[in-house]
Amino acid sequence: MRVKKQKRHRRAVRFYTACFGFREPFKIFCDGTFVHHLVVNRITPADTALTNILGAPVKLFTTRCVLAELKSLGGNYQESLNAANNLFTARCDHETRKSAEDCITEVIGENNPEHFFVATQDADMRRSLQKIPGVPLIFALRNALFLEQPSSFQREFAKSAEEKRLHMTDLEYNMLRQGKKRKLSDVKQGDSSNASEGETDDVSQAQIINTNLQRNGSDVKDKVRFKRKKAKGPNPLSVKKKKKKPVDTITTLGKENKNGEGTVRSRKRSRKRSRKNVVVGNA
Repeated sequence: MRVKKQKRHRRAVRFYTACFGFREPFKIFCDGTFVHHLVVNRITPADTALTNILGAPVKLFTTRCVLAELKSLGGNYQESLNAANNLFTARCDHETRKSAEDCITEVIGENNPEHFFVATQDADMRRSLQKIPGVPLIFALRNALFLEQPSSFQREFAKSAEEKRLHMTDLEYNMLRQGKKRKLSDVKQGDSSNASEGETDDVSQAQIINTNLQRNGSDVKDKVRFKRKKAKGPNPLSVKKKKKKPVDTITTLGKENKNGEGTVRSRKRSRKRSRKNVVVGNA
């Protein structure tokens, strides 16, 4: 079951990276309900748990409105407030405090330009964000985290965007037509000046065709003949030279000559010592 969940998560992450341009490290927007659920169920460290389901490093964000909402809930949420203060703070530019849902929806905008994942336990908020293209949603059940599959609206939006990229826009079509008109006008101007040169070119082409007819007996041009590559020997630089065997002079002296001249006897030279001033003892 765990393997199937990982496959679903990888498939969803691949969809958002390919169709909407999400890149690592992934940025995750956490609201107060999600942070409180992590603290209560002791899913710590949160960044490691989210990295495991997304398969990539992450950065956790929140807003000042979310922090103010957690602060207003009292002492029961003090630990969640301390955990939320450790997250990165995204800029929301709200002078007066708004609810977390309104704040996050305004930061996400119409097409999520900052490529945020949104982590929340609010079902109504997740339902409203599914209508915005390119907004992945994360939620938790007890001590497990889940990434929602892309909605049908997001899939249809990605499909239509891909079809638009395959076809030319009206501006590109008009630019193409203007370019063709310019080329045609340039060709017409060049035809009047190169009329004499064109006649000589026609004569040369006719001569080439006649030579081909004489060679092949048909109006087909000569085919290009490629030389076959012959097998070559090994590279002499990469071939090792044969090592010469050392000749043992002592063993070869006693062998017969190949020319039939008899045997060669091995002679051992004896050193002659001269005896000088030898003292002869008395008999």
